[in-house]
Amino acid sequence: MVASALALQIQTLPDKPGVYQYYDKDEKLLYVGKAKNLKKRVASYFNKVHDNGKTNVLVRKIVSVKHIVVATEEEALLLENNLIKTYQPRYNVMMRDDKTYPWICIKKEPFPRIFSTRRMIKDGSEYFGPFSSFKTIFTILDMIRELYPLRTCNYDLAPKNIEAGKFKVCLEYHIGNCKGPCEGHESESNYQEQVNAIRELLKGNFKESMRNFKAQMMQFASELRYEEAQKIKNKIEVLENYQSRSTVANTKVSNIDVFSIVSDEAAAYVNFLQIAHGAVVRSHTLEIKKKLDETDKALLELAIVELRERFELLTKEIVVPFEVDLGENIKVTVPQLGDKKQVLELSIRNAKYFRIDQMKQMQIVDPDRHTNRIMAQMKKDLRLSEEPRHIECFDNSNIQGTNPVAACVVFKDGKPSKKDYRHFNIKSVEGPNDFASMEEVVYRRYKRLLDENQPLPQLIIIDGGKGQLSSALKSIDDLNLRGKIAIIGIAKRLEELFYPGDSVPLYLDKKSETLKVIQQLRNEAHRFGITFHRDKRSKSALNSSVESIPGIGEKTMVALLKHFKSVKRLKLASESEISEVVGLSKAKKITDFYKDIKSNT
Repeated sequence: MVASALALQIQTLPDKPGVYQYYDKDEKLLYVGKAKNLKKRVASYFNKVHDNGKTNVLVRKIVSVKHIVVATEEEALLLENNLIKTYQPRYNVMMRDDKTYPWICIKKEPFPRIFSTRRMIKDGSEYFGPFSSFKTIFTILDMIRELYPLRTCNYDLAPKNIEAGKFKVCLEYHIGNCKGPCEGHESESNYQEQVNAIRELLKGNFKESMRNFKAQMMQFASELRYEEAQKIKNKIEVLENYQSRSTVANTKVSNIDVFSIVSDEAAAYVNFLQIAHGAVVRSHTLEIKKKLDETDKALLELAIVELRERFELLTKEIVVPFEVDLGENIKVTVPQLGDKKQVLELSIRNAKYFRIDQMKQMQIVDPDRHTNRIMAQMKKDLRLSEEPRHIECFDNSNIQGTNPVAACVVFKDGKPSKKDYRHFNIKSVEGPNDFASMEEVVYRRYKRLLDENQPLPQLIIIDGGKGQLSSALKSIDDLNLRGKIAIIGIAKRLEELFYPGDSVPLYLDKKSETLKVIQQLRNEAHRFGITFHRDKRSKSALNSSVESIPGIGEKTMVALLKHFKSVKRLKLASESEISEVVGLSKAKKITDFYKDIKSNT
């Protein structure tokens, strides 16, 4: 039986790739694993008895689960490797140095070689990766050799050796794979330009190379040199498919601490990533409950000081999303692009998922607190004077002016209150006039609530733009409710929110909970109205068809509709089938009626 706290953690894990970490009652790390889908993978440990006895022992010891979300399954594989080698959990297979993941090396030497290796030698050479397989590396190196002719020999191409004529060009030179720097056929500056371009490719910055190759391809094509143009096109396709760059580990991002923050009305969530020797070795997210209206800057500064003290961090550089004041002894970097920017984005992603997990758990354990938080957020986002505990949304439905109807759906504490939903048949408007229809139903709705002394909503939402909102406002004014109920309109195309007397719409963040509640209201009103409209059209069509049969009255009509459900089925029914419902005499009238219609058409 999974303990309730652990079960809650598992239930709220994201369906994303990442790494999970199991801890025992003493908060000791037991196991690190990777997953394409964190929720499914972790849950699989607890929903069966395992064949391996050691696994069953591990599961019994697990008290809590932590996780780090990454972008791809490959990044999860690399991060798992980093964490296992750093912490060596008891239940993990130990990673040996000679079995570690491969890198691409740009050797520090004259006319640098570029090759794959498992060994990192600290001699000033540059290393890119790690990569999850040599297949990926071979693809990249093949691409580089196709794009740029570089040497593959291990000669010491120091200037004095080249001048002394110690080396001779090899077959690679004669078949065009190398430009012969060993005999001085290529300058070191020209060779270094190619290395610089390759370095940018390995970083993922290949827009300039792409632009140059496309220009070459078009030039060859214009000169009718189609074979050469096809070769350049093949290179472009290789570049376009190059997506094996890892943001989880890179030797260029070494020994720094990364901090990010996401916040809402009630709390802030600060994620911390520790980067050591070019790899993520620790991730921790801190939740800070807000007491006042603290800024993200103030909360992030507070959290950084707390986390550095807790984990005894001595690094001299931190990476953050915006400037913070931490004294002169710490270098603060706010990256705009490159490797540090990618690691910062990874930290932000984990802070967001931690917040989502907390919200899910709160919704299960303390639904009232969850509701209070959303209501407070909606009040702030929509600039309301009070929390919208009771919201009503209106939508019109008609097709080419037939059977116009309207719907009103009601949400209480952010959730549908279906017993309070209302349908409206349009009574005073002829033809397809959405504006007049909206004016009618809003007036009827709130006139009735006032007459019956029923509670009014804090917020009315009109599905439509300025026109529908203006029509609804006429009724609100007629009932003397202006200023007593907040009212807004939502336009479907761009999710624009319109306020009375304001020509400039409000745009909410597409991922905000406030917008999601409004969209749910709008969609529910549309669904409820369309369903009613279809039912009314169907019933109208049935009624008109059956009522037109001579000698068939209302009671007979109701019996027929109840039994056959549709006119189509009634038309196809035999006389004996119909007689079982309404008797032989009326059955004959009905079948004769439809036979006459068929013969006349």
